[in-house]
Amino acid sequence: MIEQYVLDLEEVGESQVAVVGGKAAHLGELSRIEGIRVPAGFCVTTAAFQRIMAEAPSIADRLDRLSGLNPDDREAIRTLSAEIRRTLEGVAIPDDVAAAITRALARFGEDAAYAVRSSATAEDMPTASFAGQQDTYLNVMGPAAVLGHVSRCWASLFTERAVTYRLRNGFDHRKVHMAVVVQRMVFPDAAGILFTADPVTGNRKVATVDASFGLGEALVSGLVNPDVYKVRDGEVVTEAVAAKQRAVQALPGGGTREVAIDPQRQEQPALTNAQVVRLVRLGRRIEAHFGRPQDIEWCLVDDDFQIVQSRPITTLFPIPAADDQENHVYLSVGHQQMMTDPMKPLGLSMWRLTAMAPMHEAGGRLFVDATRQLASPAGRAGFLEMAGRSDPLTRDALETLFDRPDFVLAPPDGAPGGPPIGGPPAPIATDPAIVTELVERSQASIAALRRDIRDKTGPALFDFLLEAFQEHKRVLSDPLSMQAIMAGMQATWWLNDRLQEWLGEKNAADTLTLSAPGNITSEMGLALLDVADVIRPHPEVVAFLRDVEDDGFLPELPKVAGGAEARDAIEAYLDRYGMRCVGEIDITRPRWRERPATLLPVLLDHVRNFEPGAAERRFEQGRQQALNKAQEVLERLRALPDGEQKAAETKRMIDRVRTFIGYREYPKYGIISRYFVYKQALLDEAERLVRAGVLSETEDVFFLTFQEFHDVARSHQVDGELIRRRKDAFASYHALTPPRVLTSDGEVITGAYRRDDVPAGALIGLPVSAGTVEGRARVILDMAQADLEPGDILVTAHTDPSWTPLFVAIAGLVTEVGGQMTHGAVIAREYGLPAVVSVLDATSLIRDGQRIRVHGSDGYVEILP
Repeated sequence: MIEQYVLDLEEVGESQVAVVGGKAAHLGELSRIEGIRVPAGFCVTTAAFQRIMAEAPSIADRLDRLSGLNPDDREAIRTLSAEIRRTLEGVAIPDDVAAAITRALARFGEDAAYAVRSSATAEDMPTASFAGQQDTYLNVMGPAAVLGHVSRCWASLFTERAVTYRLRNGFDHRKVHMAVVVQRMVFPDAAGILFTADPVTGNRKVATVDASFGLGEALVSGLVNPDVYKVRDGEVVTEAVAAKQRAVQALPGGGTREVAIDPQRQEQPALTNAQVVRLVRLGRRIEAHFGRPQDIEWCLVDDDFQIVQSRPITTLFPIPAADDQENHVYLSVGHQQMMTDPMKPLGLSMWRLTAMAPMHEAGGRLFVDATRQLASPAGRAGFLEMAGRSDPLTRDALETLFDRPDFVLAPPDGAPGGPPIGGPPAPIATDPAIVTELVERSQASIAALRRDIRDKTGPALFDFLLEAFQEHKRVLSDPLSMQAIMAGMQATWWLNDRLQEWLGEKNAADTLTLSAPGNITSEMGLALLDVADVIRPHPEVVAFLRDVEDDGFLPELPKVAGGAEARDAIEAYLDRYGMRCVGEIDITRPRWRERPATLLPVLLDHVRNFEPGAAERRFEQGRQQALNKAQEVLERLRALPDGEQKAAETKRMIDRVRTFIGYREYPKYGIISRYFVYKQALLDEAERLVRAGVLSETEDVFFLTFQEFHDVARSHQVDGELIRRRKDAFASYHALTPPRVLTSDGEVITGAYRRDDVPAGALIGLPVSAGTVEGRARVILDMAQADLEPGDILVTAHTDPSWTPLFVAIAGLVTEVGGQMTHGAVIAREYGLPAVVSVLDATSLIRDGQRIRVHGSDGYVEILP
């Protein structure tokens, strides 16, 4: 049947992507929007492509081989994809398919010219545009030429770039099919691209128009620099007219060619401002129809715009939902928590339910709405002060935003939104018993949670957890705990500020806090050295652990000599620290207790690289350095005017920082300990639902919110399609880079370091742990893949407490995210590692294996020749 192989564009829409592909489905939708003109044409459906694939010899075997390739193996991809293309182009189009296409062409006349364009089923989607991955052919004339180019479009599903894109984005080659769009050719005076949101900043209120003379191919292929217009609120706000020396034009007999533009015309604008505004108005209509910002290809013919393609802009970071039309400023929670990866829905909802401030979700990440504090001048000053201490890039981004006249925050209703952020809590005495009491309170609360949750199942479990979350927040907001944390932080700031003022000493507190007592996270790193001491004397245990392939190794360990002792040491470590893992603020992430093999690469590195007793020696060495530094500083202060008073004040602050700074890491340990109790109970409930046939697999609940999980436990009904959509969305979120600062217009505000005191070419960051070190950079994005030698410098995106076991084996630290009091900085100071954090794009600008020099006192990194 003709209808099986050919459909008119006006007959298709978004519900038929599987039949006509993404491009054709969008064109069909476009043709039905009032006021939008789309060139007439038809679509050769995926049914025709499947006929060709069925007739292609050995195609199944080649697809199997293609699916097994590494996306970085360019040579293998190039060779195999070329084979597949040659095979497909060699298959004759079946007579009934060719007849259907020829019949459709006859409606437009023998002499008509066409654009023949690929339309894959995985294309122009909200999460993956596949832009430019398959082929387009312009000014194709005559039925024979159209048929030949249809065949080439089918084969273009297997271009090297398309295959690599699918491999990198997890698309199955067998499940992606190709349709082909055949449209009447448009011969424009000008053409280009309209982005209905600014593709650079993300601002949804600013549209960007790129325009050039002739066919849009000149612009898309990079042949010319286009004119660029930005439009906001129906007005052109910026205009940059380029010298357009070349254009692509259609040839009378078919095909296209590059031509030179008359020098007198080169610097004339391709569009008038009125045309630009009119085009953006059309774009807003298209955006409203599809419900998201669009990347639109347009042509101008006799002052009439025609739309030849529209696809979602997939690179924009989503905006948190707001219930008003006011301006809002959102700050990334992930940059504060050292985990900027996307979180699954259950993880997002659990963190929101247990957090101390309201949070908003976008792109799989959490944000805090800081509008209320920032709109109040009194609140803003304190907020910026705290932001600057934590992350200068965030502070600079906010100040950049406030300098602009077009972004005004409405003043808060009534009283300001709480006390200024960073305001000092009531002071407390420098008494170690306070920390002891706080730790005991936390442990007692967690023990009660474990005891009381044991017999809870079904809806009763969720009711219990909602009460437990209140206790969770009560512990977190304990005034004494906040006072202890701030006492340590403020003493650190006091020491750094005063000792730089009085002695010219930068970051003196970094040495004064070495081996501070009671830091649960630094103790965790040293404790793994003690486990290595147990394993090292037993060669059979070391050999056994090197060959471990899964997480079920602990019961097998006692079968080798020394294995029982090694198992007991590992089990004791997991009893104390097994609730931790990379990305631990997401409750769905696998914990060390669940995946103990995660620790083995680091543990085996410790066996190889350290001598027995390293943990105790390291701690004592740091303690002595801190004591010696304290004596040296006090002696130098006494020699100054008013020296005795300065020394006495400094001694009080040194005692204070060593009393309280270790506690800074304990509340997070308590949170994650509670999280593991919650998770075990929730997984038990999920397993019951799997046994009852309600869920397909246990981890499906990770893609439900807490409330949705509660509803499933009550109703024994689940929306499988919702779970599937959530899984697809979560996969797509990995491609998004979360911003530090995001506005309600969708604009990503990027801060900058405004410094001129660093060498040319150096990478600037935030100095958080003093000292200078030179060594081999190890760029590590997955802790389980770490392979470190003594003297290596760890370069990574961000660290949380789970990375601490690596810190004992490195000489320095560089991260893309972090602040003075975030995890990596605190532990780097505890261990005496020079560290620079918040270095933009460090993991891409520094190559693995390069020699670098980390200036931990001055806040920059040099890449050495």
